[in-house]
Amino acid sequence: MKRKAEDGRPRRGTGEGSSAESWFAALGVGQDTQLEDDATHGESRYSDWTTEGAPADSRFLSRQARRLIASPQPSFLRIYRAFLGARAAVGLLLLVTQIAAHLGGTGGQPQYWGFVVCAAYAAMTTWMWRGVAFGPQPPADAAPKRLSRRQWVFSIGLDVLVFGALHIVAPRASVNFVPLLVLPVLMAGVLTSRTSALAVAAVVTLLLLAEAWLQVLGGADIAAIMVQTGLVGTGFFVIAMLAGELAGRLARQELAARGSMELARQQAQLNRLVIEEMQDGVLVVDRRSRVRAANPAARRLLAAEGMVRAAPFKLEGHASWLPLVEAVQRGFDEGKWPAAGRELTLIFGDGLVRELRVRMRFTKRRDAQIAEDLCVLFLEDLRDVQARIRQEKLAAMGRVSAGIAHEIRNPLAAISQANALLAEDASIPAQRQLTQMVADNVERLKRIVDDVMEVAPGGAHVRAEVIDLTASVARICGEWADTARLAAGAPGALQVELPGEPVGAMFDAEHLRRVLVNLLDNGLRHSSGKPGSVQVRLERQDQVAILSVASDGAPIPPDVERHLFEPFFSTRSRGTGLGLYICKELCERYGASIDYRLRSAQYTARNEFLIVMRAEPVAPHHEPAASLHLAR
Repeated sequence: MKRKAEDGRPRRGTGEGSSAESWFAALGVGQDTQLEDDATHGESRYSDWTTEGAPADSRFLSRQARRLIASPQPSFLRIYRAFLGARAAVGLLLLVTQIAAHLGGTGGQPQYWGFVVCAAYAAMTTWMWRGVAFGPQPPADAAPKRLSRRQWVFSIGLDVLVFGALHIVAPRASVNFVPLLVLPVLMAGVLTSRTSALAVAAVVTLLLLAEAWLQVLGGADIAAIMVQTGLVGTGFFVIAMLAGELAGRLARQELAARGSMELARQQAQLNRLVIEEMQDGVLVVDRRSRVRAANPAARRLLAAEGMVRAAPFKLEGHASWLPLVEAVQRGFDEGKWPAAGRELTLIFGDGLVRELRVRMRFTKRRDAQIAEDLCVLFLEDLRDVQARIRQEKLAAMGRVSAGIAHEIRNPLAAISQANALLAEDASIPAQRQLTQMVADNVERLKRIVDDVMEVAPGGAHVRAEVIDLTASVARICGEWADTARLAAGAPGALQVELPGEPVGAMFDAEHLRRVLVNLLDNGLRHSSGKPGSVQVRLERQDQVAILSVASDGAPIPPDVERHLFEPFFSTRSRGTGLGLYICKELCERYGASIDYRLRSAQYTARNEFLIVMRAEPVAPHHEPAASLHLAR
């Protein structure tokens, strides 16, 4: 049975390579970010310290920590290569020293053998260093994490042998070789286990004691020689212990840095996902008005239509962004910004105006005297702000309206039944006209009640599923065109532009039909009826699907635009004013948004309603598109 340590962990075996196991293997593979109580037994502390293929791009760590863990090589290989470089330098220096001593006329047998040993050592160490420094580098996951037996013999073992031989063979030479023995002891303390490091220190001490005993046999003072040798040997043991402790501290710091980097990377990915999904625009701008980052909402707000290109880009040079540039410079100069934000107006070509509320937040520096370099801008469309305010005011009214509509149903049904009985007894045209008038208004009231109950809180069950927008929009437009008796294709009033591949979104098919038909009815009602007067377009941008319904009617006045999505607001005498309000409520149920914008004068259909939905993958068995001619 295998012996176990006092803490219950099995001891390391004594197989091949066990004597050369490094401090940096103590963490092991899959040990997360915690260290064992005694990490000095066996493996390298650098085990499993790879970057997992992810770039070290986090800004949450210090520059030294990022440089440490962003290196393409594991720390064990870096330190091992540094020791090999130091050995090569020492070997060349020894060779130069021997050549200089030989040329100086102090030749002799000891110098000859020293020259041969130093030349061989310099050649060996240079060859090993060149092979590691300029040879093929192993992958990070396959990089060694401890010294193999061969590496141990040709590095630490070779150094002990060569430096010990030089010290014993030429003890009275002008060069003192004892300090060179620090190199193998230090290398063992850093790259091997504590037991191996102490063993190397013991071997070196024994070599020094052997050389001291030879001097005593030659007539030297035994007390002085042994005291000096004992002090030097004690120093080697101290160096081995201190090197091991420093190596352990380096291992713990690097492991903590890698754990912090992984947490920072996960936090950065989470923040990126949250910012990408925000309805408000977010811009990161520096002092030179250069946009470092921008989410899709901000890119849409900065463009007259569509989205501006992805960051980085400059705000300067665009006339429509001049108010934003001036506001950024003003914020940097003053170093503060109102908490409630400031309102700016961006004027695009063809008289398109977009009013924004801008809030600015600055990055904080430890030194208050240093000017801020970055700021974060939060952009909100004032129409959305006003819509949220109206929504809050209408929330209570919606609940009241739902209760009233529910109470109206019973008397309305009684009125309809009584009117039907009266219609049976109507004998003259005037009576039949009155009963028909009552029936028409009863039906109108029923539609109003149904619409109010449809958007009432909890009034309808949400049946959310991923649908193929390409096929659904094609089918709905085809059926609507047949109902409205419109010619299909380019000659007709309706033109549909759809992508060639399926586009999925989370929505209910019947509710999508209701929203799209409502927009199509409004567009046709206010259009000229010419070919292409009503245009439907579906496209996917980044992670969202955008459904557009545009018409060529007269532009909607600003005083009407701000009330478009309010309930019971209508420009028609017979309209209920619930159509667009219901569209907005249905879209919000599925996380979508609907908005109106006036396109530039280069478009014939300037009145455009946009529905923005989050794109989702479509199942392979998607629904086929209806037989409607699509304008590509």
